[in-house]
Amino acid sequence: MRIIKLLLLLFVIQTQAQQGGMWIPSLLKGMNEKEMKSLGMKISAEDIYSVNHSSLKDAVPQFDGGCTAEMISDKGLLLTNHHCGFDAIQTHSTVEHDYLQDGFWAYKMEDELPNKDMEVMFVVRIEDVTAKVLDGVLNLATETEKQKKIQENISALNNSSPKEPWQENKIRTFFDGNQYLLFVTETYKDIRLVGAPPSAIGKFGNDTDNWVWPRHTGDFSLFRIYADKDNKPAVFSTSNVPYKPKHFFPISISGLKENDFTMVLGYPGRTQEYLPAVAVNQIIETLNPAKIEIRDAALKVQDRFMRKNQAIKIQYASKYASVANYWKKWMGESKGLKKANAVAAKQKFEKAFQEKVINAGKQTEYGNLLADFEKNYTEIKDFALARDYFIEVVLRNTETLLVGYKLYQLEQILKNKGEQAFTDRKKNLIEGIGDFYKDYNAEVDKNVFEQLIDLYAKKSPKQFLPSLLNNLDATKLTNDIFLNSKLTSLSGYKELLDGDSKTVINKINSDIGYQLIKSLSDIYTTDVAPKYDELNLKNSALQRTYMKAILELSSKADRVFPDANSTLRVTYGKIKGYKPNDAVYYEPFTTLDGVMEKYIPGDYEFDVPKKLIDLYTTKDYGSYGVKGTMPVCFIATNHTTGGNSGSPALDAKGNLIGLNFDRVWEGTMSDIYYDPKICRNIMVDIRYVLFIIDKYANAKNLINELFIVGQKK
Repeated sequence: MRIIKLLLLLFVIQTQAQQGGMWIPSLLKGMNEKEMKSLGMKISAEDIYSVNHSSLKDAVPQFDGGCTAEMISDKGLLLTNHHCGFDAIQTHSTVEHDYLQDGFWAYKMEDELPNKDMEVMFVVRIEDVTAKVLDGVLNLATETEKQKKIQENISALNNSSPKEPWQENKIRTFFDGNQYLLFVTETYKDIRLVGAPPSAIGKFGNDTDNWVWPRHTGDFSLFRIYADKDNKPAVFSTSNVPYKPKHFFPISISGLKENDFTMVLGYPGRTQEYLPAVAVNQIIETLNPAKIEIRDAALKVQDRFMRKNQAIKIQYASKYASVANYWKKWMGESKGLKKANAVAAKQKFEKAFQEKVINAGKQTEYGNLLADFEKNYTEIKDFALARDYFIEVVLRNTETLLVGYKLYQLEQILKNKGEQAFTDRKKNLIEGIGDFYKDYNAEVDKNVFEQLIDLYAKKSPKQFLPSLLNNLDATKLTNDIFLNSKLTSLSGYKELLDGDSKTVINKINSDIGYQLIKSLSDIYTTDVAPKYDELNLKNSALQRTYMKAILELSSKADRVFPDANSTLRVTYGKIKGYKPNDAVYYEPFTTLDGVMEKYIPGDYEFDVPKKLIDLYTTKDYGSYGVKGTMPVCFIATNHTTGGNSGSPALDAKGNLIGLNFDRVWEGTMSDIYYDPKICRNIMVDIRYVLFIIDKYANAKNLINELFIVGQKK
């Protein structure tokens, strides 16, 4: 009965529209479908998700594990963001053939570039398996026992649930462990680069404009999926043929206006909409500021070198963009949470929740939840902060420490798993480490290291610092390590790995860089991680019970949707401007005029290619322009997050009108608290994409593949 009631709550008709939500496509019938139609949608829930015939979900794969894409032709042509394809574009780039700077276009299929290890995954069907996963779980005494049993049940279901030989079963949890869904998927592994604009278009505005509106970025790239002769997944082969999708999107150039219905499908990564107030306050006051400060220091160093040296710019472009993305997001998130008074709003919700608990006579079951949250989050604070410092400094932003940590893991493998495991891991390290050092610059990392190790010593909780960092002279330590450690070059690293296990362990433990890494890692793995994991497990159990209570006690007027977890979701809303600050209102559309207003000749963020300037000057926009202007980007109220990059933006009829790539800075807190007044997703207008492909790149071969519909309004 509990499971039935939980599912029924997902279908009740809500009184408010456009208040956020990332909805499961197989569960749209009922409340969501009625709400979507009230906002202007002209298609049905069955058109969005169907098992029996092709539907929109068949044109929306997950791209390379972290983004979304959409099928736009019957020949496997795929559209996603430029920043989603950035690694591939960078990998194919050299100083002589710099596709990041100049762009890349394949004017015939044989010119398309294969990409090692790139994957594209489609969802075939979704099935609720909650009862099977929780079978024998609820009466177990401890959280550890429950999680073990759940994993056993999931493993058994993955193996026993029906699928085709080339398909996979994947079970994911929803509502913090109160619901489980089985996804049957197909993964294609022969993906080839077809087209990408130069970064001056695809990354226009770069990090300055990231998370910012108004936006003028042509953030798109094109790939093609190849399959075997039977249209099944296959590894790269010259005998493979273009994939024929079950559905691909018609592209509408009929035009957009404010309050038009919009819908976004994709694979949002992670949200935490139901965190208690104490957790949100800890994010705002403690965790985000620490991570922001660390990344700010690293980025300033990298930026300084990238502006002076083209080779370093190519080496660090992708890494810099990845680090900068969440650095700026966390800043906007904290600002938005404060502006929206999210902690106070959570406290108000919790007060009402507590009253509902009392009124329902559920004090025994749910009455201590909020007090337990308060106790646990207070206790976990220093461990969470120390964990963030270790991850951000050692594992994320200081490359010498990161590559040294791989040797620390190697030593632990020898201790815990023996010689054969050690030999296998060492072999893998030797084979793969060249790719790391290809994009490593010791001078850049030395400057990053000095900044970040100083922050680590001064700001990380003192009880978790090794003696080596007491009274630290950061400059002296940096010079000692980068002068004497073999971690700072590929040849030195391989030299450390040369020999049998005893020889390797002796050599790495004699290395000054490794000695620092080992001292940091020993404390983290002994004193920080176990206690953090223990307390985090308690919080996870509390969160599951809290979510169960919210579902049980919610009224028909409440909107309850599962947090994002990188599974296929639907979000919907309307094209709409917003008011971020007093006396400021942002319209929902930008044009090429704004690109030219931001243009700074020679600047790596705001330069504009000469051909684009010429097209602008002559107003040569073809059928994609509107009354002498060229649309570039637009915003709407769709609730998106990381993972929705590359998601298709669709109109009321399910036609492609844009490509999701960002959110507005003031609304990045929507991962934790969605505020419909200021939360907006940013999309590149499909007309700008077509204009760049057609008029800028002259890639008529690609335009001819597309099914373009509609006349301009």
